Amino acid sequence: MIALSDVSKDFVLHNQGGAVIPVMAGASLEVAPGECVALVGNSGAGKSTLMRMIYGNYLCGAGSIMVGGLDVARAAPREVIALRREVLGYVSQFLRVVPRVPTLDVVAEPVWAAGGSRSEGEARARDLLARLNLPERLWSLSPTTFSGGEQQRVNIARGFARSFPAMLLDEPTASLDATNREVVLDLIREAKAGGAAILGIFHDEAAREAICDRELDVSGFAPRVAS
Repeated sequence: MIALSDVSKDFVLHNQGGAVIPVMAGASLEVAPGECVALVGNSGAGKSTLMRMIYGNYLCGAGSIMVGGLDVARAAPREVIALRREVLGYVSQFLRVVPRVPTLDVVAEPVWAAGGSRSEGEARARDLLARLNLPERLWSLSPTTFSGGEQQRVNIARGFARSFPAMLLDEPTASLDATNREVVLDLIREAKAGGAAILGIFHDEAAREAICDRELDVSGFAPRVAS
């Protein structure tokens, strides 16, 4: 479902004379349906960069990034948008939403975008927000004013609102209390049981051991430096 082959990435510092910083080379991996793979490595090794390339936020310099039959590295913007709507879910560390939109609508929107009815979207949103212990009095408010932990739970609920064939998870249990952490692990287990291919960053070692089938150290994708 997710397959990378010989992917590389450089950053060009245009405000520093066009200096080129190589950050990744030869990155290859596969994530099968029903599998959860954890990206590991020291800070700065390229875990987040790799995830952003898969999601289409960063362009890669070479190689292929296949997600559900689409090569994200060569896809048109409209194809990437369709992939995100139908195939590839993403739970980031930060909630980015339009101000003044109620939390219930924020969570339900992925269901509506995929053609689900308003009642279906709202029912799914209510179920997830309740499971994640977000007080019902907050559901009609915009999450932009919520605490960090509350925003994270809204972000997680939105990410799991639909059953995506593939998912990217960026620190899904960070800043959560023990109760909500276990809820998130259960949501991941359910997604795996439904056949989702999941690639994630989990600095929470216990969560990683509980939910991931294997680990992949991205340090092995560091570009070679010429001597």
